[in-house]
Amino acid sequence: MTSPELSQQRENFCYRHPDRQSFVLCQRCGRTVCPECQTLAPVGVICPECIRESNAKAKAAQRPSARTRLRRLGQDQRPLVTYAIIAVSAVLWLVQQVTGDWLTGILVYHGIYSHAGGGAFEPWRMLTSAFAHSTVFHLAFNMLTLWIFGRTLEQVYGHLRFAALYVVSALGGSLAIALVAPNTTVLGASGAVFGLFGAYFVVMRQARMNTMSLIVLIGINVVMGFVIPGIAWQAHLGGLVTGALCSWLFLWESKSAKPSRKGLWLVATLGVLIIVGATVSVSQLPLAIAG
Repeated sequence: MTSPELSQQRENFCYRHPDRQSFVLCQRCGRTVCPECQTLAPVGVICPECIRESNAKAKAAQRPSARTRLRRLGQDQRPLVTYAIIAVSAVLWLVQQVTGDWLTGILVYHGIYSHAGGGAFEPWRMLTSAFAHSTVFHLAFNMLTLWIFGRTLEQVYGHLRFAALYVVSALGGSLAIALVAPNTTVLGASGAVFGLFGAYFVVMRQARMNTMSLIVLIGINVVMGFVIPGIAWQAHLGGLVTGALCSWLFLWESKSAKPSRKGLWLVATLGVLIIVGATVSVSQLPLAIAG
């Protein structure tokens, strides 16, 4: 039998129902629980609060962290960057049609925008110009080429390295304009696309594949740049060389015994040096010539 003194003690009543006497304790927190509040578990009886806490911890453990989600995204074999570039370029072209010359004027590159002594020093245009196009045929040709070569290169190098390859190749094309024809206005992804040509050539050489068909394709496009008016062949050659160099750096990185990002950091450094090089080169020219 239970003594009257023991039965009247506060700890002998359910913590959720003070009018219900019980002598059963939660195996985790030690609180008294009545039959209604008891949940049987492998460790014994558990109170409702401990059950909620346990369920919350289980859900948190099942929910992937931001780092895990990013890692899974990086392991996704779909050419997400390629599709994103195509989508952004297409949307910008549609906006260009609506806004007229306003958006085009914001995105295009000209040597004057790399002149540190001018009032229009906007070096980011070296990249933004790669996302604007003059005609629908200009857009379609570049995006088709990106779709053909970009999917394979993105699978070879991964999302981040492919994005770096595309961006730095575009910068390389603009650098060639700044060095050779600073008074030329350019827009379009041709420099970046030629960078994919150069990168693909390096990959094929590394794999000991026959590169003749690619050489012919590159040659035809290079000749077209000299024959057809209005095509900036300088950007083509600049992007071609830059893309090949980036690809070589990534392949060099892959030969390392331990996983590293040396190649990625070198390519990022190359992008910075390209911007600095264009600024130094154009800034030495009189504004009248650069403009």
